[in-house]
Amino acid sequence: MGLTGCGLLPSGGGDATAAKDGGKGGGKGRGKGGGGAVPVLVANAQRRGVPVEVQVVGTAEAYASNSVKAQVAGQVMEQFFTEGDFVKKGDKLFSIDDRPIVAQIRTATVNMERSKALLAQAEATLQRDTANATYQADLYDRTKKLIDQGITAKETGEQLKSQAAASAQLLNADRAAIESAKVQIQADQAAINALNVQLSYTTVYAGITGRTGNVSVKPGNVVVANNQELMVINQIEPIYVTFAVPEARLAEIKKFSAAGKLPVTARAQDETGEVSRGVLTFIDNAVDTSTGTIKLKGTFENKDRALWPGQFLNVTLGLTTQPNAVTIPSAAVQNGQDGQFVYVVKQDRSVEMRPVTTGARVGDDFVITKGLEGEEMVVTEGQLRIDPKTSRVQLPGDRPQGGRQGGADGGGKGEFKGGDGGGKGDFKGKEGFKGKEGFKGKEGFKGRRGGDGGTQGQ
Repeated sequence: MGLTGCGLLPSGGGDATAAKDGGKGGGKGRGKGGGGAVPVLVANAQRRGVPVEVQVVGTAEAYASNSVKAQVAGQVMEQFFTEGDFVKKGDKLFSIDDRPIVAQIRTATVNMERSKALLAQAEATLQRDTANATYQADLYDRTKKLIDQGITAKETGEQLKSQAAASAQLLNADRAAIESAKVQIQADQAAINALNVQLSYTTVYAGITGRTGNVSVKPGNVVVANNQELMVINQIEPIYVTFAVPEARLAEIKKFSAAGKLPVTARAQDETGEVSRGVLTFIDNAVDTSTGTIKLKGTFENKDRALWPGQFLNVTLGLTTQPNAVTIPSAAVQNGQDGQFVYVVKQDRSVEMRPVTTGARVGDDFVITKGLEGEEMVVTEGQLRIDPKTSRVQLPGDRPQGGRQGGADGGGKGEFKGGDGGGKGDFKGKEGFKGKEGFKGKEGFKGRRGGDGGTQGQ
């Protein structure tokens, strides 16, 4: 018994001859089945407006950072927050032991009261000495008249004159004492004011609104004024996203930004989470010569706090929109020795291998700058099975062809040739075996029955 449709021949003289042509029939049946249409998936080239964008990797950067330090030395007494909390500007963060400063204020206050007392005393002395000096001056004036009349001796007048001069000099000393007391009072007051400022520093407040970081000190630790960083507060509402673009894009960025704020989007590199949206707010004033790039910043409101300082992000800077651009799925673009190409499906289901030039990538699509006019049907899946010289394609909605008809023809020819068995069974049997490859044609299974012609030929 022969093997149906395999092109293998049984041993024997005349029977082998008969089986030869039968195997040939089976081979032809399969060969026609393999020449059927290649199933593919397709998409139409489209004309549409596409965004002109710059896509780079960037990092989130705090809008502002506040390095919190103690402005007075002392022991940390209390912490009013939990590290990682969001705080507002003016919120209490730490308290530092204020007792040494309070004691200094008391001492300075006592000193100032003493200086005030000395001032009062000096003013009283000046008042008394002023009255005495006035009396001595009047007494000398009266005595001088008596001396002129010869009633009083000149010696008496000279004595009174000396006393009046001494009283006048004493007034100068009194006035100097008063000024000295006033200066001391001012110094004491300044010391008290300075100490009160120091006292206010014993409570550490948040300088900005933001999120607190790691705390380096705990209650009980002693800190040094303006030396030790207690923690850092980062403002993240709003937040910056910093990125660099090639200097070749600088001209068009300047051109389009002159017309208004350019949109910037950012998303985590793992593509999780929502896309954050901001605007371009900063273009650096110089190109980095070591990298050939220029630094830009986008400002994001970041109300949902999705962006975090130091986070790496996929950043897209929108420039403009290119109208009426031809786009196709990226899966349609193939790479060959002569460059990129696509398979264009014609109305008769034949295919053309057409060179194309791609532009920007928009999502899962490529912009085609050369090679397509729009509306062409291009193959997106199944390209490896296509021979552009001979293949025809079968679309998902098409009626199956090729494989079924070829199989039926093969079966008929197998039966006919089976009766004409000749003497070259081995050679033709090999041809029939080639027909097995044709079984790949859709519905080409019927071609396998063409091997029955070989059986009948026996």
